[in-house]
Amino acid sequence: MGLCLFAGDEDVNGPDACFSYGGFAQFRRRLALEEGFVLDEMIGFGGDRPWTDLSTPLEPFLNHPDDHSEDLSVEDCFAVLPRLEAILEHWSSEEPPDQGMERHIEDAQRLTAVLRICIEKNVDLFFG
Repeated sequence: MGLCLFAGDEDVNGPDACFSYGGFAQFRRRLALEEGFVLDEMIGFGGDRPWTDLSTPLEPFLNHPDDHSEDLSVEDCFAVLPRLEAILEHWSSEEPPDQGMERHIEDAQRLTAVLRICIEKNVDLFFG
């Protein structure tokens, strides 16, 4: 069982970004580290640090329940995409990437493709 992120455009053949729940948690932890904080220290992730303590364009994605929640709005997708693309570029330029990083790169590539579709079609990112 896992989690798939996809554009809310009803195109069943469109791209998606699918994760195991554990893999999704690892991916978001790595993104948080890239932004200079530890996700597990944040409210909602076992810690007591409020989200208002930091500023990152990834906050709508990182501070989001992975199931039974609202979808990510197209406005949030628009905010998240440029930073995710910059992180992906940084990760892709590291030599040699370890096996764990290769997986994060692939996940980021799939997620950026889905976010682009959400923005192009003006639809929300669905968590399913």
